[in-house]
Amino acid sequence: MRTLWIKLLLWGYAVFSMAPLVVMVLSSFRPTSEIFDDPIGLPTGSAFDNYAKAWTEASFSTYVVNSVIVVVSAVLLGAVVSLLAAYPLGRRRFGGRGLFTAYFISGMTLPAHLGVLPLFYLLESMGLVDSLLGLILVYAAGSIPFNVFVLTAFFRQLPYELDEAASLDGAGPLATFWHVMLPLVRPAIATVIVFQFVPLWNDFFYPLVLMRDESKLTLPVGLTHFFGEFQNDWGTLFAGLVMTTIPLVVLFVLATRQIVAGLTAGMNR
Repeated sequence: MRTLWIKLLLWGYAVFSMAPLVVMVLSSFRPTSEIFDDPIGLPTGSAFDNYAKAWTEASFSTYVVNSVIVVVSAVLLGAVVSLLAAYPLGRRRFGGRGLFTAYFISGMTLPAHLGVLPLFYLLESMGLVDSLLGLILVYAAGSIPFNVFVLTAFFRQLPYELDEAASLDGAGPLATFWHVMLPLVRPAIATVIVFQFVPLWNDFFYPLVLMRDESKLTLPVGLTHFFGEFQNDWGTLFAGLVMTTIPLVVLFVLATRQIVAGLTAGMNR
C-alpha cells in the first residue's frame, strides 16, 4: 500500500510538472485569437505557420544554429580536456597529485562572473570578442573544474587490477585509457555532458557581454529580441519556446539511463 501511494505521489508530481509544457506545446499550434478566447483549449486545426514565422521572420534559425554550434562544441571540448586531465589524476600516483586536484576543484569555488572584466580584455586582445570561437573557449574552460571533479572520482572507483591486466596484454597507457577505461566511465561522461549542456544552452550572461553582432547571438539573448518583437503574437511566442525546449528534452530522454547509472554509481560498494 505504501508503494502504491509513493507511485501515485510521483505520478501526480510528474503530471503537475508537465502541465505547463503541455499547454505551451498545444498553444504553439493555435492562432493568437484562439489563445485569448480559450487559453487552455485544444488546437482546432493545423497552425504550423507559427513555427515557420518564428523560424524565418524572428531569426530563430540563426539563434538555434549559433546555440548548437557553441554549446555542442564547448561541451565536447570541455569533456575531452577533462577526461585527459581526470585520467592521470584518478589512476596514477605521482607527487603533487593532490595539489593538481585541489587546483581544479578550486575553479568550482570562484564565481566566474567576477572575472568577466579581465576575461573581456583578454578576449579583446586576442580578437575573440564577438566571436563564436571565443564563446566556445569561455564555456569549455568554465566546465573543466566540475568535469574533472566528477570524472576523477569515477576513475578512482575502477579496480587497479584492470590496469595490470591491460599491461600484461601489452596495452600502453593510451590504449588502456581508450579501450578499457573510457567505456567504463560512460555514465560519468553522460552525466557531465548533460549537467554542462543545460546551463550553457540557457546561459544569458556571456553572450550578452561578449556578442555584439545580432547574427551571432545565441538563443537566450535572441529570445529577448524575439519577445520584444512578437510580444502580442502569442502563438509565435509559444512556437519559439517549444523550439528552445526541444533539444533539452531530447537530450534528457536519450541520456536518462546513463545519467541514473552515473548518479547511483558506487552506492552499493
